[in-house]
Amino acid sequence: MKRALVLLLILLIWIGISLTSNVSAQSENVVLYLSARGPLTPAMAEYLDRAIARAASIEAELIIFQLDTPGGQLDLTNRMVQAMRGSDIPIVVYIAPQGAIAGSAGMVITLAGHASAMASETAIGAASPVGGQGEDLEETIETKQKEILKATVRSLANERSEQAIALAEAAIDDAKAASAEEALRAGMIDFIADDLGELLKKLDGFTIRIGGSERVLRTANSVIVEFSQSFIEQILQMLTNPNIVFLLITIGVQALLIEISSPGGWIAGFIGIVSLALGAYGLGVLPVNWFGLVFLATSFVLFILDIKAPTHGALTAAGLTTFIIGALVLFNSPGTPEFQRVSIPLVIGAGVATAGIFLLVLTVAIRAQNQEISVGSETIIGKVGRARTDISPKGMIHVRGELWSAKLHKNSNQIVKGDRAEVVDVEGLRVIVRSIENGVS
Repeated sequence: MKRALVLLLILLIWIGISLTSNVSAQSENVVLYLSARGPLTPAMAEYLDRAIARAASIEAELIIFQLDTPGGQLDLTNRMVQAMRGSDIPIVVYIAPQGAIAGSAGMVITLAGHASAMASETAIGAASPVGGQGEDLEETIETKQKEILKATVRSLANERSEQAIALAEAAIDDAKAASAEEALRAGMIDFIADDLGELLKKLDGFTIRIGGSERVLRTANSVIVEFSQSFIEQILQMLTNPNIVFLLITIGVQALLIEISSPGGWIAGFIGIVSLALGAYGLGVLPVNWFGLVFLATSFVLFILDIKAPTHGALTAAGLTTFIIGALVLFNSPGTPEFQRVSIPLVIGAGVATAGIFLLVLTVAIRAQNQEISVGSETIIGKVGRARTDISPKGMIHVRGELWSAKLHKNSNQIVKGDRAEVVDVEGLRVIVRSIENGVS
């Protein structure tokens, strides 16, 4: 019996040690996975910083940074490159899914990874620098920017082939792009993998260089831990979409105009302020032509003036035209990348909807101006009522649902109970009436 208990105790200890070893081994093979899509933004850079810190805290084996971006500003690119190169956890940049691109700054970020991979049917390159509004740079500035970028990619790809460096420099000088297969042949990337499972298999046993020393990756039987963007980061990332920014600005201005025209509430004003604040953030991120705001402001002034002016729609039509021109100048100026342009049908639809709202307001205003006075004692003059008592010379009369004290007009015949009479004047709380029975007036 004692032997059995001893054997059972040994068995339990062995199982515990085995489980502990498995947990330790498993913790050493955690792969942190994050995914970013769209232009580079401060929110995306913050997301990457948080992921690197999280990977260090759980002692992850590897970070896989899945990327699909047309590019972004140079300062954000440098910030993300510095964060990646300073990471103690290896980072693999993975251009995916199929159809994704690592355009412009995306190519530099790909080279900054300790290893890199692309899904099939993806592309990388076209890294020629442009201005903040998508315009071509002046020759001197363009030359400086290109030389800085080429020096950066040479330092990031110094352990890759000469062909890889040449391809990266051609992407900067001549906006050359390469497919996944072309990038692999040139040595710009390390693998082609169509999913995470295939990528982890190819990474297992792969040697990378980090912190001045070599490290062999162990990704077999790894546990993938997905690291998601925070709610605020998701919202800020959405604001790189010019269509959303345009709608926010349109809604914000209309909501504020509603609040100004009908003060006392707070919902319209709150919506307007929040929408304009978010729209302003998006305008600060996107390459826009600020002159377009002048046209947009002019269009709303024309809409407001049409409510007061006797043009009856002419200024609203002018405002609609100015609104559409302003939106296109703001977002779709020459040189703006296609992915950062606003949808023309959306602009026209929003313009028509905005003009329709102001036309509705205009119609209501005109009706209000032409409507007869409906309150006050003057509204009863000229109305016909029926005598409730004899009026000779005073009595009571029922007019427009109300019972009034009445006085007989000096030129009127006597009014008896039940006769119809017309109100000709009002004196304080008493009406002056005259008979209209038998044609007398």
